[in-house]
Amino acid sequence: MAETTTATPQLLRRVSAGAVLEFMRSATVVTVTEVMEATGLTRATAIAVCEDLKDRGWIRELENQRAFGEYQKGRPARRFELNERAGYVLGMDVGVSKATVVVSDLRGKTLGRSSQPFAEAEISAEERISVIDRAALAALDQVGASPEAVLAACAGIAAPVDRNGDVLAAQHFWGLFDVGLKSALRDRHGWTVLLENDANLAALGERWQGAAAGIDDVVVILASERFGAGVVDGGRLLHGSRGGAGELAFLEHVQGVGDTFGIASLARTWAAEALAGNARTSLRSFAPGGAEAEQVFAAAAAGDGVALGILDRLADRMARIIGAVSTLLNPELVVIGGAVANSAGVLLEPIGRRLTELTATPPRVAVSPLGDSIVTVGAVRAALDYVEKHSLDLALAAPLS
Repeated sequence: MAETTTATPQLLRRVSAGAVLEFMRSATVVTVTEVMEATGLTRATAIAVCEDLKDRGWIRELENQRAFGEYQKGRPARRFELNERAGYVLGMDVGVSKATVVVSDLRGKTLGRSSQPFAEAEISAEERISVIDRAALAALDQVGASPEAVLAACAGIAAPVDRNGDVLAAQHFWGLFDVGLKSALRDRHGWTVLLENDANLAALGERWQGAAAGIDDVVVILASERFGAGVVDGGRLLHGSRGGAGELAFLEHVQGVGDTFGIASLARTWAAEALAGNARTSLRSFAPGGAEAEQVFAAAAAGDGVALGILDRLADRMARIIGAVSTLLNPELVVIGGAVANSAGVLLEPIGRRLTELTATPPRVAVSPLGDSIVTVGAVRAALDYVEKHSLDLALAAPLS
């Protein structure tokens, strides 16, 4: 019991500091009263937390309103703002072909971005880590920030990750991402690295800055090369017992689907099948290399019959997938995400028509506005959440402002 009594004030202090920083991340200049209203803290606690965060370098106190020329009577309100350059976070998207790393300030604003390709899918753990590390250092260099200024990093990978950040390497493909990234970057730079499934981070990013903002029951489907889903139920991201929540391998057993290939992969394959025959189509201009998804969508917009047929097949496939997911999870919204989302808006109307025949609980369907940044946006949000939660345990470097 003594341990609980001793720990409680420390825990409350951490929680209070995190709540204040979270509020100030989305605010500009705030007063103590506004901090109280946003966090529910008492005035004494709000003042103490702001003082503590100011002393530690997380926030700055500005001139009071009287000195600022906007206050005439009574005690002037104290004014604070977040020191958004007190440190940086990294958001990483580690895919099959490349690693992309963004550098963000403490408001979540992207300041630098770098992508580095992998030589091939089957590379050693050491090589994969080195590519990710080069991308991170290149992004930091764009900002003029040192590795010591990184407060936390989060990496999204194309494999299930449990609540403890451990990879479920039950399949060979998933095992390609189980490379010891957390310990390697800690040893190289002292960074705290969080590991998460890419679709789960896509769900976090979508609820933060995308089409699902403010929605507590949402499924985000990454739909480019392979289908994967992040599930938020009642505002809580679902992982499952071993990190497998949102995995869509069951699609192999869904009538009219049969696999987990995504929109980009299917459009490319079906275009190649059409070109192998005698069909008259503008897609032949892309032979012999073949047409990519964006070119198929563009040809359909121009009225090409073959391309329109491919889009109809894609809409039917997506409707069946969303219908199955909605029957299982009953979300309010399903968001189609990934690089292909930039073109997928044309599928929404035919998907909506088919959904009423495929599930008793059809959700709203939207495409993500985040494009191929959806995973890094979610990774930045996860890293910021970590920083805010552990702000009293982190030592700030002296980053450039």
